Order: sequence, then structure tokens, then C-alpha cells
Amino acid sequence: MIYCVEDDAGIRNMVVYTLHSTGFEAEGLPDGAALFEAIGRVRPQLILLDIMLPGEDGLTILRQLRAAPATAEIPVILATARGTEYDKVTGLDQGADDYLAKPFGMMEMVSRVKAVLRRTAPRQEQQVLRAGALSLNLGEHTVAVDGQRVTLTLKEFEVLRVMMENIGQVFTRDRLLGEIWGYDFDGETRTVDVHMRTLRQKLGRCGDYIETVRGVGYRLEVEHP
Repeated sequence: MIYCVEDDAGIRNMVVYTLHSTGFEAEGLPDGAALFEAIGRVRPQLILLDIMLPGEDGLTILRQLRAAPATAEIPVILATARGTEYDKVTGLDQGADDYLAKPFGMMEMVSRVKAVLRRTAPRQEQQVLRAGALSLNLGEHTVAVDGQRVTLTLKEFEVLRVMMENIGQVFTRDRLLGEIWGYDFDGETRTVDVHMRTLRQKLGRCGDYIETVRGVGYRLEVEHP
């Protein structure tokens, strides 16, 4: 279960609809009081928490969640107004797992949710991702082509993991920089192209799974006979 705490009914309904359509259970809640009531019924996997709420704001709610043993480990993604650097930094300092700057796209939101759930998942829940002859073991941090181990750098592994978790989805270079290198990475998008080239070479015939989408970025598609 994912709770979306957002006082704007339109945004709340869209987030819940998108989460449902991508395989998650989700419920929309208008404020902190409704959130804590819902947590008393069902403990969520993750909370999407808007900062600007009626009554107690999101940062106050976050502090309460982190202070209580029963909710201290629940992952939280804060929704902040674009450009409010103070809210972003304060939220991360107080224990938020990630943030979304409004207005955000629904696919970006789903990607952030998946990334946080992956980072916070117990090791025993981690799995092997497969795409054609390619396999990636999250627990062992290994990659194989036709069962033969392939040695990748950490960044190459992370790029491949993100793409195998989202087969068919197009990733812009900027998005890959943000997800793999972090928000403060100052490198140019050429960095992504270099890593893609070496990753394709190392994957041999499976390197063809990584397609260049001209003028946009990259996606991973599995060949069909």
C-alpha cells in the first residue's frame, strides 16, 4: 500500500490512478490526520507526502513519522514546490528518502517510487531481472549473458539495472544522470553516451537490446524471434 497525502484532489486522484495502473495498491489522503488514521489500519510500503498541507505541514508530519518507532522506517517521498531548495534540504535532513519537485510527471513519480522501494527493500526480497539472454542479480550484484558472467563497473551495473526494471521505457540522458550519478552531478550528458557504448560492448550480442532513441535518449528492448 502507498499513501499519497495531497490536499489538491485533482493531483491526488491522478497519482493514485497512475499507481494503480502500474501495479501498486494506493490510497489518497487529504491531510496528516487522515494519514495517521490510515496507518492505524494498514501500514504502508511508502508515503508520498506533500509539504504544503492544511493544518500540519509535510515537514511536521515527517518529523512525527520518524520519531515514532512504528513508523520510523516507512519510506517517505516529499513533494516540494519547484525551486524551494530550503524545503528539499530540510526534508532530506529530517529523514525523507527522496523528493519530487512540483509540477512532476506521473512517470517520473513512478520511477522515484520504484527506486525508493528498491533501496529500502530487505535483501531477501531482492530478485533476478531477466531480459532475453541477459540476467541481472540484484542481491549478488552480478550480470550474465547466456549464463556467462560479465564484469561491469558500478555505474554500468546501475544503468543496466534501471533499464531492465523499465523495459521499453525511454530514458533521457538527463534522467539517467539524475538517477545514476545523483542530483549534484556536474558532468555533461556525454558521460551517459560513453557508458552506454562500453556497456553495449561488454554485453556482446545482448548489447543490441539497448536502443538509441534519436534526439531523446535510450531504451532497452528485448529481441523477439
